[in-house]
Amino acid sequence: MSLIWTGSLSQPYRIGGHVGLYDTTLRDGEQTVGVVLDAEQKLEIARLLDALGVDRIEAGFPRVSQDDWDAVKLIAEAGLRAEVWGFSRAVPADLEALVELGVRHAVIESPISDAKLEAIGVPRETMLERITNAMRFAADHGIYAAFFGVDSTRADLDFMRLVYEAAVDAGAREVVVVDTLGVAAPEAVRDLVGRMIQWLDGTPVHFHGHNDFGLATANAVAAVGAGATWIHGTINGMGERAGNANLGEVALTLRALYGVESNLDLGRIRAVSARVQELSGYELEPWKPVTGETLFRRESGAVASQFHDPPSIEPYSSDLVGAERGLVLGKKSGIDSIRIKAEELGLDVPESRRAELLSQVKAFGASKRGLVTDEEFRAMVEG
Repeated sequence: MSLIWTGSLSQPYRIGGHVGLYDTTLRDGEQTVGVVLDAEQKLEIARLLDALGVDRIEAGFPRVSQDDWDAVKLIAEAGLRAEVWGFSRAVPADLEALVELGVRHAVIESPISDAKLEAIGVPRETMLERITNAMRFAADHGIYAAFFGVDSTRADLDFMRLVYEAAVDAGAREVVVVDTLGVAAPEAVRDLVGRMIQWLDGTPVHFHGHNDFGLATANAVAAVGAGATWIHGTINGMGERAGNANLGEVALTLRALYGVESNLDLGRIRAVSARVQELSGYELEPWKPVTGETLFRRESGAVASQFHDPPSIEPYSSDLVGAERGLVLGKKSGIDSIRIKAEELGLDVPESRRAELLSQVKAFGASKRGLVTDEEFRAMVEG
C-alpha cells in the first residue's frame, strides 16, 4: 500500500533516479547563532546521521578551534559507513591540518564573487592562484577534493567558469555550486547547475543552498532536475541567518513529488531531528514540514469527520516519517471530535451528550486560549 497520496498533478514533472545527500550540520549547521556543540556531541550526531542513511558527513573545519579539531578526529576514526569529509579554505595550513588528521575527503572553499573578493581585498588573479595551488596540494596528498566557490550565485559567469575549470584541471574531483546568501530563484539554480555540468563534462556537481527567501528546498529540487548528483543540507535546516536546505524536507520532496530516491531513512528523521534540537538548545515551529510537532495532530471539527481516512486529509502517511497521528480538542472541535476522543480514552459518551460536551470543550478552549487536555476532557465527561 502506498504511503504517499499526492495525486497525479506532479507526474509530468517527475525526474526519477537517485541523488546523494551531503550533511553539513556539524559545520555549517553549527553556525546557527548561539549553538555550540562539543566534540562528543558532534560524534553522537555523526552516528545518528550515519544510521539515518546520510551518504557523506562533513565532520567540520578543524582549524576553527581545538574542539573542532577533536571532533573531526573522533568522527574520522569512528568507523562510520558514511564518507567523512573535512572542510578547508584554500589555505595551506587548513589543508595541512586535514592531512595530519588523515581525512581523505574534503570540500575546499574560496570566495569567487567580486563582492566577496573586494570585501577581503584580494584580486581575482590572486584568488585563482590560491585555488589552483590548493587543489594541487590536495591531489598531491591523496585528498579527494571538491571545489566550493563561495557566493557562486553572485559571481561573474565568465570568471566563475574560469575558476571552476582551473580547479578541476588542478585536481578537484568534484565541484559545488554555492548559493551562499540564498539569493537564487529555482530557475536560476537550474540554469547555473546545467551550465556547470556542460562546462565540466563528466565532473560531479553538488548544490549547496541557503534559505534566505524560503527557497532552499525548491532550489535543491531544481539542481537535481538540472543534473546535480549531490545535495548539501543540514538537519532541521540549521545554519546562519535563515539556515540551510533541510535534508529531511529535500529527501521527502524529491521522493514524493519527483520520484527521486535517496538513502535517507525517512522513518528515522523525526527522532534525529528531536535529538539534534535537544543537543543544540533550540525548538522548531510546530508546523514545520516533515518534523513539526503538529504535523499529524488535528483540532478542526471538519477534519475530524474525515480522521478515519488519512489520504483524505494528509499528503503522505505518518508512518512514512515515523510520526503518530492524533486528534486534540479545543475551540475548533466538532461533534466527531468528541466521539473520536471519547473512544480513544475509553469513555462512555452516548450520542445524546456529545453536543453538550462539545459546547463545554469549545467554551473552555476559547477561555483557556489553548487546547483541552485529555485529563480536562475526562473531568468534563465524569463531572
